[in-house]
Amino acid sequence: MTKGPVHVSVFGKTDLGRSRDHNEDTFLVADLSTGKASLQPDVREHELGPRGSLFMVADGMGGAAAGEIASAMAADIICRHLIETWRTDPENSAERFAFRMKEAVELANGELFTYAREHPEVRGMGTTVTAAGVYGSDLYVTQIGDSRAYLIRDGRTSQLTRDQSLTQRLVDAGELTEEEAEHSERRNIILQALGPDANVKVDLSHQSLRRGDLLVICSDGLSGLVKRDEIGEMAGRHEDLAALCGALIDLANERGGPDNITVVTARFGGEGLGDSNGDTDVGYRTFPADARDSGQVDTPMPEPIAPGVVAPTGAGIRPATMVMLAGGLVLLAVLLLFFL
Repeated sequence: MTKGPVHVSVFGKTDLGRSRDHNEDTFLVADLSTGKASLQPDVREHELGPRGSLFMVADGMGGAAAGEIASAMAADIICRHLIETWRTDPENSAERFAFRMKEAVELANGELFTYAREHPEVRGMGTTVTAAGVYGSDLYVTQIGDSRAYLIRDGRTSQLTRDQSLTQRLVDAGELTEEEAEHSERRNIILQALGPDANVKVDLSHQSLRRGDLLVICSDGLSGLVKRDEIGEMAGRHEDLAALCGALIDLANERGGPDNITVVTARFGGEGLGDSNGDTDVGYRTFPADARDSGQVDTPMPEPIAPGVVAPTGAGIRPATMVMLAGGLVLLAVLLLFFL
């Protein structure tokens, strides 16, 4: 735990974009100590309580209203589970908090999977989710899909998440460079989403916080158009978080806005955090996924779910409609990448 108070300033905003007729993104911010989830003043500016705070972006898919339902359900289930179970958990520790975060995402997946099976009109619905929880002086990030989390420290922007995508897998294998991946038509083929499959592998990562750190979580409607360093540059121009969220969304829309755009920003300060002192050790690092499992630290990239791979159309931005592909089609996509 911290030796003094940690102050949290937070704001979030979502936008339809310029091409979609409805918004399938959802965001949520919550003070888990008070149980309040809102953008009211007492949450937008609050002292971090003994049970921490939650910040989340979910990018739904599935067509019609299915994506909206999926992302809203995921945000509600994850937040509600943490408020109902973590707030009353007799074990108040960082390891337990991380476990509860992972547990909440797994629970959301199960409920979405069951709901879709019982409601044929939304069958095939799914959503990405990137949920960040702050406990003490540490940040824990759970991820399914390709919504991203960045941390800006001393003007340097680092990505805290690793996309669960086909192109990221190829980058990890050394078959694509980061630059090639950014321009690949396959960059929005994701390997996991909440809802399409009964089981998911939750990616859980960890980062120690320093005074002045700025967290940015966004859907690919932003990260697909605005580069990492550009996000940092915009943060340097806009001290006010509401203005920063608006400026980032405006920039994505100026570049076409082909998808819904959602961003949550949170700045951390107070005596409970140490100075950065030039510490640039920021980036993606996995965390043991279970408080009762002290063995594995490295989390492998998930295998393609079957069904549940989401295929892009048009300009490569993930569509609202989820195309259900068997795992074998993912292998075919990889082969085509090299032989066509």
